[in-house]
Amino acid sequence: MSIPTPHNTAKKEDIAKKVLMPGDPLRAKYIAETYLENPVCFNTVRNMFGYTGTYKGKPVSVMGGGMGMPSIGIYSYELFNFYDIDEIIRIGSAGALQDYVNVMDVVIAMGACTDSNYASQYRLPGTFAPVASYELLGRAVEAASERGVPVHVGNVVSSDIFYNDNPDVADAWRKMGVLCCEMECAALYMNAARAGKKALGILTISDHLYRDEALDAAARQTTFNKMMEIALEI
Repeated sequence: MSIPTPHNTAKKEDIAKKVLMPGDPLRAKYIAETYLENPVCFNTVRNMFGYTGTYKGKPVSVMGGGMGMPSIGIYSYELFNFYDIDEIIRIGSAGALQDYVNVMDVVIAMGACTDSNYASQYRLPGTFAPVASYELLGRAVEAASERGVPVHVGNVVSSDIFYNDNPDVADAWRKMGVLCCEMECAALYMNAARAGKKALGILTISDHLYRDEALDAAARQTTFNKMMEIALEI
């Protein structure tokens, strides 16, 4: 496919080799305006905003990825394969599954379980285990430690379903020690693996699946600063 793509009007040189990818395009706008120097908008197709600027003198881009694996699957695939970027760091929200994981805690997704059929396209003779780039993961843990930010590192689950008809689904993942539930990391990790690129998911807990605790949409858009700063420092 040639560029620009049906979903991205940028030219190849408009996007940095490192891309931060929140799900919410307004969070991408917030990050660009808050943290980047001289941010330039390179994409507005479907209001999926993308910006490139510099952070501490180094070029970095931030672009929304949307909700769910089909959406992040499109945007990350195009960035890896058509724009030849090197790494994507997902910065998103998640729902806690474990009692010791609290709202506003930061989770680094070492692995991403999934109920999705996304891997079927690869026609593998077994089950693929989507995992993060160890290099990015190690640097994220180090950046968090330098800032005194405690993090949980482990398995998350990327689900295709937000409103699940099975009332016991969260219990099953919780029993396996999965930290939280989100909707994108598994597809991102698979796209990175197939393209030979790097990916990492850094998540902020926005709600708890076993307690009546949740942040509103405005808070999710503008208060996840610890996660954003860790991602920028990697």
